[in-house]
Amino acid sequence: MSDDLDAEGWLTGARRVRSPNCDERPAGEPVRLIVVHAISLPPGKFGGDGIERLFTNTLDPGAHPYYREIQCLRVSAHFLIRRDGGIVQFVPCHLRAWHAGASNWCGAERCNDFSIGIELEGDDESSFEPPQYPALARLVRILQQCYPIADIVGHADIAPDRKADPGPHFDWAHFHRLLARREA
Repeated sequence: MSDDLDAEGWLTGARRVRSPNCDERPAGEPVRLIVVHAISLPPGKFGGDGIERLFTNTLDPGAHPYYREIQCLRVSAHFLIRRDGGIVQFVPCHLRAWHAGASNWCGAERCNDFSIGIELEGDDESSFEPPQYPALARLVRILQQCYPIADIVGHADIAPDRKADPGPHFDWAHFHRLLARREA
């Protein structure tokens, strides 16, 4: 493990909010994929506790009409990068978070089995904030030190008929430039 990721798969310096929506990965299945997502709850709103409540099964269906539609979902991601670049971790990396759903990458189905899910607080209508990009690049570099990561993709790449995230406003070229710099 890296100095930044402890033996239990928790990122040093990230705020921990444990999600029950995870389980063991299949035996012998290495983590080899990073899936980048975008989420805002309620849709189009940033900064609240809706995402954390969704991932911990504590979403109040009376707090927003949309929450009634999703209150029964049991989902999670390993990480959330807030608009200010702060990182929240919900699931340790050695466990399988429930972020990808029905998915396929390079002929392998069930991407949750071999991936780490990183949510960016954002949506299809808004640009991502500048602090999110270096936070994502730093996190990916840490994960690359610990796991044989072969690809970094968007949710749309593994579930194109269902998902569009991280969406048209995510600047993949900028992210890859930051990732290549190999600095904080």
